[in-house]
Amino acid sequence: MSVVIASRRYANALLSVVEESNTIDKTLDEMNAISEVLHHSRDLVHALKSPLISYDKKIHIVEEVFKGRVSETVMFFLKLVGKKNRLGHLPHIVDEFKNLLDEDRGIINVDITSAVELSDEQANELVATIANMSGKQVRATLTVNEELIAGAAVKIADTIIDGTVRHQLSKLRSSLVAA
Repeated sequence: MSVVIASRRYANALLSVVEESNTIDKTLDEMNAISEVLHHSRDLVHALKSPLISYDKKIHIVEEVFKGRVSETVMFFLKLVGKKNRLGHLPHIVDEFKNLLDEDRGIINVDITSAVELSDEQANELVATIANMSGKQVRATLTVNEELIAGAAVKIADTIIDGTVRHQLSKLRSSLVAA
């Protein structure tokens, strides 16, 4: 089973449990805390992935690292993930949990890359347009890449809308070479 599929199943199971207990926001905070710890400790991630470290040792590590930071529900979940030998997938499970929660809440993540920094007005207008087109709330990440020459590229999930001059020149070059 692929990491993505397994991670999504575990995340979905956790989301179902916390929806029933009405602790979604608290669990999201805890998952963000787990994500932060994992992001800052590559050694921890390697230990959780290592086939050389026993299940009992991994559970002990998880308990020591996350004791007092997560609820009993999340700790039980972490132990279950460990029992199924999936602690190495924990970063992916956390990401999938956030993605599923965003889906449930009607939020899409959008990456906007422009050749120059967009003004607040331009950024807000672009985000509003995407929200109107998608019918969802937009969480935008804005970046600048001067190599684009001019224009902007918008990435929504697996879809890229590329309105950059660099892309247009590339298309023109391809059509001229093909002719």
